[in-house]
Amino acid sequence: MSHHTREHIEESIHSIRQHTSFIPDIAIIMGTGLSRLADNIQCDAIIPYKEIPHFVIPTVETHEGRLLFGMMHGKNVVAMQGRFHYYEGYSMKEITFPVRVMNALGAKILIMCNATGGLNPNYRKGDIVIIDDHINLQYENPLRGKNDNRLGPRFPDMIEPYSRELIALSEKTALEHRIPIHRGVYVSVPGPNLETKAEYRFLRLIGADVVGMSTVPETIVAVHCGMKVLAFSIVTDECFPDTLQPVSVEDIIATANKTEPILAHLIEHIVHTIPTMEEK
Repeated sequence: MSHHTREHIEESIHSIRQHTSFIPDIAIIMGTGLSRLADNIQCDAIIPYKEIPHFVIPTVETHEGRLLFGMMHGKNVVAMQGRFHYYEGYSMKEITFPVRVMNALGAKILIMCNATGGLNPNYRKGDIVIIDDHINLQYENPLRGKNDNRLGPRFPDMIEPYSRELIALSEKTALEHRIPIHRGVYVSVPGPNLETKAEYRFLRLIGADVVGMSTVPETIVAVHCGMKVLAFSIVTDECFPDTLQPVSVEDIIATANKTEPILAHLIEHIVHTIPTMEEK
């Protein structure tokens, strides 16, 4: 069953509208290291994914599986508290389906975060990186198959997958609040295993600064929908082949949790600064 048909999107929206009439301007996907951003949303409604037709359920620790609607610093937001990954066994269409739904509900901007391994030798554990481009090494593309022109073009252009305007706004906001930040290229791999030393060398050689297992599928679909995308990585482990050390999921989560308040603070101020459609 395809999970990108207009009919499935409408079924999900109909179900959501039984809980709330809230219309979001901004969508947020709270990946690893940002789930507590939910505490700063004045919620109008909280809907478990299991109650929304065609939504799947996260199986990864720290991904709670709820859709939140509410206000954040004066802006209408919808937030996914937990995302899906290809390595969980879901299809790319299932992973990215919520992006379609959030866009159809009204969101024109998508903000995401993730936990990553740092490939750039200038990065250290706990650093925050604004993603300004990506390399897709996932096995599948979420746009594969028959295209529905009502959802987006057959061949979407990817010259600017991450909004230059939102990147510039983020850098300005980080500077104003004295938050150190990098800017780099994210490479997305299928996972779930971490990479070998040789693979880390290869990924760095092809131009990647950080490596992770998410975000790119959602970005591709958001661009297909005509959304502006802003994405952040928290460097949770250092992937330098010559000094590589074993890393556990507990270590990754601990590092993400330590940086989470800083990134949440930054995103809150970015959301506050983003002009709404009415203000433009």
